Amino acid sequence: MKIEPTLENKALLIHVNFHAAEKIEDLEEFKLLVQSSGLIPHHVIQTTRQNPTAKYFIGTGKLDEIKELLNHDPVFVVLVNHNLSPAQSRNLEAVLGCRVIDRTELILDIFAQRARTFEGMLQVELAQLKHLSSRLVRGWTHLERQKGGIGMRGPGESQLETDRRLIKKRIATINARLDKVAEQRNQNRRARQNHRTLCVALVGYTNAGKSTLFNRLTRSKVYVANQLFATLDPTSRQCYIPELGNIILIDTVGFIRHLPPDLINAFKATLEETLQADLLLHVIDRNDPLHQEHKETVLAIIQELGAGNLPILEVYNKLDLLTDAVAETQFDENNKPIRVQLSSQSGEGMPLLYGALENLLDNSVE
Repeated sequence: MKIEPTLENKALLIHVNFHAAEKIEDLEEFKLLVQSSGLIPHHVIQTTRQNPTAKYFIGTGKLDEIKELLNHDPVFVVLVNHNLSPAQSRNLEAVLGCRVIDRTELILDIFAQRARTFEGMLQVELAQLKHLSSRLVRGWTHLERQKGGIGMRGPGESQLETDRRLIKKRIATINARLDKVAEQRNQNRRARQNHRTLCVALVGYTNAGKSTLFNRLTRSKVYVANQLFATLDPTSRQCYIPELGNIILIDTVGFIRHLPPDLINAFKATLEETLQADLLLHVIDRNDPLHQEHKETVLAIIQELGAGNLPILEVYNKLDLLTDAVAETQFDENNKPIRVQLSSQSGEGMPLLYGALENLLDNSVE
């Protein structure tokens, strides 16, 4: 069902084309992020710069253009496809007269909407609090100037200290609760190891089709949607593999380019399930023209998590959307499968995946 644009869901998107590769963001991916958050990309403003400006991130000429546009066609929020400093966000809001959210805040908001389990909600709140702690000055700048005499503290400084203390206390509480959850996970992990249960973790870029493949392998009904971060909370199910019997399959949160560091840190306990896996299934959307870049992003995060030494089987997914591809298995020089091309939606190529799993996991069974 198509959502009609209203003042409560219309957003203006700002995208800057930088020359430096490390500053480049994907506009189409950003639009998907916006739609995944429940907003409608009503206006898209693009500009090109060598470097961002210190005050507004964008140039004053482009800023005046956006202000004039919003005067005639207002929106609910302005979304910037880059990370802003607190001062830049504050300055843009003052000129445009509406809320301004950067890329990190948008991703945090999507995660907050999608978290369903107790642990997932705690992890998202932890990431939000850490992000907020560096931006507390935003709401109290008018009070910070009210300094007293020698030995006196202005109300702005006092309020900031109170907020920081409350956030610090809440972060400590959340960490303590997450430690308990992590201990429970460790107990479950030790139980699997004692029973010699093989474990396979699904990893991949968001919207690559991991949950669809997970449902087909485990005959489950994990939520699936054509949107970014449709599945946030990790899910474990038993999966029967011919010749091997039952294994544990884990569906993890999808990765994304420039995933906020606070989110990576907050979800590290969950993602560390990959460290204990016997095999990683790296699901790749073969139909995505940027699949190679997305593949490298996932491998970099796997490396950051310390799971870079684990065996990986690439699963080139969404074969049904391609016209010139067939289901196949590719092998290395030792005749070990390294890649399977299939469709988790139609099921084409699934027997090849079972065969590859049997081949790679057979040596792990004693």
